[in-house]
This record gives sequence, structure tokens and C-alpha cells, in this order.
Amino acid sequence: MQIKKVTCHVLSSSVEHPFTSSRGWLYKRRGTCLVEIETSDGIVGWGECYGPSAVAKAFIDTQLASHIIGRDPFDVEVIWEFLYNRIKDYGQTGMAIAAISGIDIALWDIVGKASGKPVHKLLGGAFRTEINAYATGLYFTDTDRLVDEAVEEAQGYVRDGFKAIKMKIGLGSIERDYERVAAVREAVGPNIQLMVDANHCFSVPIAIRLGRQLEKLNIEWFEEPISPEDIDGYIAVTRALDMAVAGGENGFTRWGFRDTIARKAMDIVQPDVCAAGGLTESKKIATLASAHGVECVPHAWGSAVGLAATIQFLAALPDQPPSLFPFQPMLEFEQCENPFRDHLAREPIHQVNGTVTVPDKPGLGIEIDRTVIDQYRDA
Repeated sequence: MQIKKVTCHVLSSSVEHPFTSSRGWLYKRRGTCLVEIETSDGIVGWGECYGPSAVAKAFIDTQLASHIIGRDPFDVEVIWEFLYNRIKDYGQTGMAIAAISGIDIALWDIVGKASGKPVHKLLGGAFRTEINAYATGLYFTDTDRLVDEAVEEAQGYVRDGFKAIKMKIGLGSIERDYERVAAVREAVGPNIQLMVDANHCFSVPIAIRLGRQLEKLNIEWFEEPISPEDIDGYIAVTRALDMAVAGGENGFTRWGFRDTIARKAMDIVQPDVCAAGGLTESKKIATLASAHGVECVPHAWGSAVGLAATIQFLAALPDQPPSLFPFQPMLEFEQCENPFRDHLAREPIHQVNGTVTVPDKPGLGIEIDRTVIDQYRDA
């Protein structure tokens, strides 16, 4: 079996209800770059790249695809190392690694389909058949109803069966952020896990001051309180707070996570399998984290392909730490409008009572509906 063809599909869709976060970016569209790899035996594997879709496609089309044609798709790690070493002089982070991630995920899908095994079996087996999911949402949409809209949305997730919710903060005022989070906590009650995500909008002193206030509300973790480049700042915030500090969705490769993990700058690292280097590299990042007593809870923001890959990865992660009643790594199940998440797989991924069943079909465990690709193809 050999790799015969590599195709990138850039998809885009408008958002009916635009939303924003602390960064101030107004999300009016959702997009993704899907990677389709076909073998000489007719097996097709699917991957996904995080970040600007056209950039990922350009990297793959001009720098990567031609170098894997004719190779054995089972040589997943050999291919990863070859591609990384070919571009690392100008691409150790960012979109270069996101492009490799999409290829890597597609190769794992092929190997699973060729072997008749789900990817989690190839990664060492499943520690769990169901994964606890948390709803990511509560962005800013109506500036006149910031508290009310958050409360209403959070209550909706509870009605849907979620036992954990992550909400956005970063309203430019510690008092405004605290008021909004406190209102959500009161609305959902004490038994719902509640996390906050600042999208790295705070300085170290403000993150610490706000974090100490939020600790009163039993917050599970404080995500991306400060800029990802500031490892010393993360150490300061992490040491100052009793609640967990999380980050790393914009981290790349084991080398990019090495110092963050070794210095315990965060309590929880959040590599995205579609960005950090695919399943091959995310597994190494998780192992590095485990060796240093740091939790790994991957970030997920994309289509059904990225979501399925994240589920397979999570299934293969050990309990953190192993115990009679372990704190299992959770699946980020973002709830913003996204047709590629909801319709791309012929059997969409659903949560029931806050859990998602790990697919046991070969490869990533999903079948792609090509009509959805045709419908949303960005020409």
C-alpha cells in the first residue's frame, strides 16, 4: 500500500449569530481545512488542520504533499519526522505544524481502516469507552445582556445534560467578569463543573486578582489567563492561585511544550491534535506531561474530523492520576454554530447526559458525507 493522492478541502460557512471573546474578534464565519489522503488500495483517510484554512492548504500543497506520495501510510512516525525536519528551519510552530497535523491524523485514519481497528487501539488501547464532555460557549453576543445571555445559555446546556461548562471572560473589568461568572454559578448550581477562559487577555497582576475572586465560585480551571509566550508569568499565576491554571491550545510539538511542562508553568496543558502535531505528537506531549505530574486535557475547535480524532486521543490517555475515583480528562465539545461539526459525519457525534461514546469503528470511527464538503467548499 502506498499514498497515492493528497487533497485539501477548504470549507467555509457564515454564522447566523456572530459572537466574540476577549480578543475582540467577531466570528462571522466558520471554516476548516480537511485533508483527504487516498492510498493505492483505495482507502481514504481524513485529517483536519487548525487555523486559517487557506494557509494550511498552501503549506500542504506546496511544501508537504509531494514528499509523501508513494510512501507507506503505516510509516506514520517516519513521515512525521521527515516532514518536520524538512520544514523546521522556517516552521517549528504555527501553521506549518498545523499542516503536518492534518496529514498525521489522516494517516492514522488510514492505518486504522486498513487494520480494521479504531485509532485508540493503535495508540495503545482505550482506558475508557465513554468520555465526559464539557460544553464550551457563553461567548459575548449581546453587549446589553452579557449577564442574562450567559445565564440563559448555561441553563440550556444543563438541560441538554452537560455536567460541565466553560465560559468566556475578559470584559475589561474584574467586577464585570466576576458578576457574570457568579450569575452563571448561581444559575447552574454547585454540582456543575464550571471553567473560565480568558483567551490570554490579562496581565499577570490582573489575572491573579481576578483568579482569587473566582476561586470563591469553585471554578475548575482558569484557562489562558495571560499571553502564551510568558512562561514566567504563567508560573507566577499558577503559584498564586489554588485553582488549576490551564493553557497550551496555541502550543506546538513536544519541544514547544517542554519548558512549560518541565517548569510546571500550568497545572493543565491543552494541546490541540489538529495544531500541535497531530495524534503522533500529541501522544508524546501527553507522555511528557504525565512524567511531570501535569494533566493533559486537549483543546478542540473544529469539524467532526478533529472532534473524532480528539475523542480517540482522549480514550487512550491514562487516568490522571490513577485512582479508585479518577479525574478523567474531559472532551471539549464547543457548542457554537458549526455545520462542519454537526453535519460532516454521516453519524454525528452526540453527547448524552454529559458523556460521549468512543467510536469503535475502524480509523477515526466516522464516515464523511461528501455532499457537505461540496455544499460548503470555499472556492
